[in-house]
Amino acid sequence: MRTIANLLNLDGRVYVYVPSKNIRRLFLKNAQEEGFRFADGVKPTRRRAYDDIYALNKDFTLNFVGYNGHIAFHHPNFFDNDKLIRIDYSAYLSGAENYIIR
Repeated sequence: MRTIANLLNLDGRVYVYVPSKNIRRLFLKNAQEEGFRFADGVKPTRRRAYDDIYALNKDFTLNFVGYNGHIAFHHPNFFDNDKLIRIDYSAYLSGAENYIIR
């Protein structure tokens, strides 16, 4: 079974893309069940704000990526982002081999 925690084993900064409201809800629910929290301790499903991209941190926290993170995500060649790993969470959940966005 693929878990969010497994993504922390990738070699780089992990950004998770959630393409729809339903996938976002599932991602936040799964993250919470695996013990992820926001840095201020708020459970993922309790946060009122939401986004389509979340960053995962090795300490089992997640955070919003903000404006610059969105630019880096959508224009990876604009920055020197060799260590930015972009995950399509719906593809990851479905078991697809190509869940890393290139």
